Amino acid sequence: MHQYGYIGRKLRVPKLKNKPAIIMVTFGTSSQAERPLGLFQQQVEKQFGEYETFWAYSSNIICRKKKLPSLQQTLATVEAAGFRKAVVQPLHIFPGTEYQQMAETCEYFPGIRVFLSETLLHRWSFVKETLAVVEKEFLAPAEGLNILALHGTPLVADPVNSGYLGLEKLVTDRYPNVLAASLEGVPDSDAVFAGIQNKNMAEKYRQIKIIPMMYLAGMHAEEDLMAPKKVDSWRVILESMGFAVECPMVQHGKKDFFKGLAYYPEIISFFTDRLQRTLEIAETY
Repeated sequence: MHQYGYIGRKLRVPKLKNKPAIIMVTFGTSSQAERPLGLFQQQVEKQFGEYETFWAYSSNIICRKKKLPSLQQTLATVEAAGFRKAVVQPLHIFPGTEYQQMAETCEYFPGIRVFLSETLLHRWSFVKETLAVVEKEFLAPAEGLNILALHGTPLVADPVNSGYLGLEKLVTDRYPNVLAASLEGVPDSDAVFAGIQNKNMAEKYRQIKIIPMMYLAGMHAEEDLMAPKKVDSWRVILESMGFAVECPMVQHGKKDFFKGLAYYPEIISFFTDRLQRTLEIAETY
């Protein structure tokens, strides 16, 4: 007699796995900017080769368009495979609404213990160590002006707004020629551009560098930031003020891409640090 009776004989009950699964979550992109995800995958496999890894995507549009799994689908797959624990590592910058949605999704699986790891800028110490990496891209005050391009949120009540505004305050206090603006919400890009124009900054800084503070600098960089003919792109707006506009580039697979945070080895290391800490917690509890 099978220990689970007739049903146990008919169904293939997976062998339970002791080690937690690693689930990496990204927003996703519809452009080729998704290529650097492979860099993170390689580093995870190098550092955590004894764990099985899975991917999930937080954009419903990207999931439908490219037939990719959501976090809910990936957790269901992991649970069905016999895992009793899972560590979810988001490749998100701030712990905003999407992060809260991830936390809610993780609670829907009572049959598996899910440990949600921290984002890149989850703590102010993380913000400072990230700026120490990104500041290597900054033009010196004698060379020009820099503007950090944040994603932002359209929701006024989203608590992550304090993080965006705090980052803006931090960079403007620490650097004489660095500003921050968001594609959505605050710090409001229209207000930042108005300030640049009202202060005649183009007279002092002829050059301006737009630095994407996004893990994947995909369609946002291509269309919203650096599109040469789109009237409301940051590049066109700033060029109309008299600036020469540039954005960091990187070559990957013999092609040039706008440099998102995924291309910085130190940023990859920061994310694997978050993952290591959460794995240790999952192994203990």
